[in-house]
Amino acid sequence: MDGVTVGVTGVAGVKATARIGARDDGRGGTSLPVLEGEGPLAVRRTRGSADEARVMLVGAMSGPLGGDHFTVEAEVAEGARLRVGSAAATIALPGQAKGESRYDVRLTVADRGELHWLPEQLISAQGSELYVTTRADVAATGRLVLREEQVLGRAAEQPGRLTSRLTLCVAGRTVLDQELACGPGAPAGWDGPAVLAGHRAVGQLIVVRPEFAVEPVAARVLGDGAVVVPLAGPAVLVSALAPDALKLRRVLDEALASLG
Repeated sequence: MDGVTVGVTGVAGVKATARIGARDDGRGGTSLPVLEGEGPLAVRRTRGSADEARVMLVGAMSGPLGGDHFTVEAEVAEGARLRVGSAAATIALPGQAKGESRYDVRLTVADRGELHWLPEQLISAQGSELYVTTRADVAATGRLVLREEQVLGRAAEQPGRLTSRLTLCVAGRTVLDQELACGPGAPAGWDGPAVLAGHRAVGQLIVVRPEFAVEPVAARVLGDGAVVVPLAGPAVLVSALAPDALKLRRVLDEALASLG
């Protein structure tokens, strides 16, 4: 059956991939020659601006559940501009299949291309086990805004096990490679003062701009629970903690606005 794999337990887990490809249409705009999804991953083009294409990720079914493996790939070619969001939060849920589920995001931005990757939050529900990897490869003159938000548990609920790895390469050089594990079974101290300090929402904002190579952004603290850190390349990382998803979004929006 297409899009479905069977694990060692004999219980089906869904395997699905969505692909987005953006190209300069030669008339000052951006075309989408690749726009395809399968199973629970649906992609829809929405109204964009004159030079920017916009795409919405729409969850066609619940998930990821235990044993599922979702992959989203977005490629922005030279001179193209793409903005990607999602229609709702992604909720990792326990399933009948044993073992962890996976959600992989692969982003590629060519020279003079620009990608805004702005999905809604990922919520780790009690009993779930999810491993998320996000990798962005940006060319020397490419531009990227990437927002990643995780919420540990729904209202009045303990979180599931969530492991998230975020990797950024600029001009072929790795400038960020970090991993955070939270929830039951994570290394001791994940909820302590050196990591989440009792907060239930954690987020990262990556901004890559060629002009940062000439005018680097200074490291600084942004209010309570957020910090701006320049990376070893034309890029900046904002890390933030908050008690809930609404506060986290507000902090990350303010951080992006402060970067111009």
